[in-house]
Amino acid sequence: MAIAFEQYLQKYAQLIVKTGVNVQQGQEVFITGAVEQASFVRLVAAAAYEAGAGNVHVEWTDDTLSRLKYEKADDKVFTEYPQWETDKRNSFVERGAVFVSIVSSSPDLLKGIDPTRIGNFQKAAGQGLREFRRATQADKVSWTVVAAAGKEWAAKVFPNAGGQEAVELLWNAIFDSVRLHAEDPVQAWEEHHETLSAKSDKLNEYRFHKLHYTAPGTDLTIELAEKHIWVAAGSTNVQGVPFMANMPTEEVFTVPLKEGVNGYVSSTKPLSYGGNIIDRFKVTFENGRIVGTEAEEGHEFLQKLVEIDEGSHYLGEVALVPHQSPISESNILFYNTLFDENASNHLAIGSGYAFNIEGGKTMSPEELIANGVNSSITHNDFMIGSAEMDIDGIHKDGTVIPIFRKGNWAF
Repeated sequence: MAIAFEQYLQKYAQLIVKTGVNVQQGQEVFITGAVEQASFVRLVAAAAYEAGAGNVHVEWTDDTLSRLKYEKADDKVFTEYPQWETDKRNSFVERGAVFVSIVSSSPDLLKGIDPTRIGNFQKAAGQGLREFRRATQADKVSWTVVAAAGKEWAAKVFPNAGGQEAVELLWNAIFDSVRLHAEDPVQAWEEHHETLSAKSDKLNEYRFHKLHYTAPGTDLTIELAEKHIWVAAGSTNVQGVPFMANMPTEEVFTVPLKEGVNGYVSSTKPLSYGGNIIDRFKVTFENGRIVGTEAEEGHEFLQKLVEIDEGSHYLGEVALVPHQSPISESNILFYNTLFDENASNHLAIGSGYAFNIEGGKTMSPEELIANGVNSSITHNDFMIGSAEMDIDGIHKDGTVIPIFRKGNWAF
């Protein structure tokens, strides 16, 4: 069993390197991972070097130290983001590095911490990493977000299992979600990307003017930017190298018109934000702007998210995921957006992606804004899909075409 598990970890590391960021000869690799996952991070680094990487830089995180900082540090610490941190990431971008983020933290890591501290740090980090975010959202660099099974996270997902059993269950769920049990995972991902691309191609043919969502607690109309493009998670960087930004992924997505969202929408899964859970919430929009929020759990954190900057009062992404998709059908609530957003239709508060607009990859920030793309220092997805959701595509002449019925594709 142990040998098989180690083999799966090695296959996973190779998949991340080959399909996730597609490391090229001599390229630098920037990995972010927790000290708890040191052995797996080393496997990813080894796979990167085997693929020809020039230098692998690892940025370590530690949940215990992070919690300690929020409990003990001076308030001022959370209002400043070190310039050297900004410069470091920007320098890797300038040198054409690829970025691998391995998430594994507990969804409740910062439970009980003053929301103001968390909100201040989210804002400071967003400002400090603004240029880095723009680079990733315009595909100037290759990047991917993947997961590893952290102990506290596993205990949250599988509360009825023992400590090590829960970790093993979570690892297995992660392996399933990234198609690691396929005979050739890389080939399986190529076929999966083709399937998702067929849906995005069809939506691009339709050229819808608006989308209308209806479900219990939801009646929302989203106007799409005039030059919007539907894409799947597979993308191509400025050097023409393909990569997969999220693993797993089951979505196709585009950019809404910043001021074109009206109505209300209710969440269908918890949102893990700033080390806390926001659950059973409702958001109301007028002319694109969030004008009302409600939440049964974590409302103060939802408010902090919306108030990060002016752009965080608007949407930057609209994504479609059928209810009958592998992660949804696993019936596992991951309490992690990387997974839960790929089990459900979702929206994102904050910035839009430049590559979701025709010619957007080469546009300036001002040109993107002029084309209706929202600008913000944050981007946070929240889940709204269910088996009861219908979505209609509406053309400018009023023609209505079903996109989703009862939570699944209608074409």
